[in-house]
Amino acid sequence: MATSRFLGYLESRKNLTGSAAGLAGLALTFTGLAGAYWPVVVAGLYGAGALLAPPERPDAPDFTDPAEQLDKLRADFGKLSTYLDEVDLPPAASGRLTELNEVLTALLEPGWVADALTTDPEAVHTLSRAIRQDIPESVDTFVRTRWWTRIQPGTEPPERHLERQLTLLYDEASALATALREAEARRQETHTRYLEDREGR
Repeated sequence: MATSRFLGYLESRKNLTGSAAGLAGLALTFTGLAGAYWPVVVAGLYGAGALLAPPERPDAPDFTDPAEQLDKLRADFGKLSTYLDEVDLPPAASGRLTELNEVLTALLEPGWVADALTTDPEAVHTLSRAIRQDIPESVDTFVRTRWWTRIQPGTEPPERHLERQLTLLYDEASALATALREAEARRQETHTRYLEDREGR
């Protein structure tokens, strides 16, 4: 730890500026201007240079690139699809899940939709939450609850809750797709107006 701090100081702006000022002090010594007090002059110039040096600027944090985020999300969606293929779901819920998967696949497919997603962090967060949390939790809760209803018949069927949850998630994904489509349409209209205004000048 101490070694790394020492090495860090050697490369710091303070040390480099102080060293440059100290070399100027040595130059004064060789020309005879510093006289017998040359050690004080060299040390003083080094200290002054180190004090006057600009402070160290920490590197800006390197956050994940949006495109890289989508690549990871696609990989997680592939894992989720593998998991869902192994789960036995009732027909109504299975149909709703298929519709939901189709929308998610279209949103994550490389192309103009994915390009639009990279400019909307909230949309990426919504997709991430659905794929990494909401869908797996809905299906897993259904599987565990269904086991208990076999032991205690007469309770409300867990299929209803699963179907309702998948419907809500489908509506959310569809709304996201609609919002992205409308944003692209507005962008196109804005560009058309810009070209028309430019032509009218």
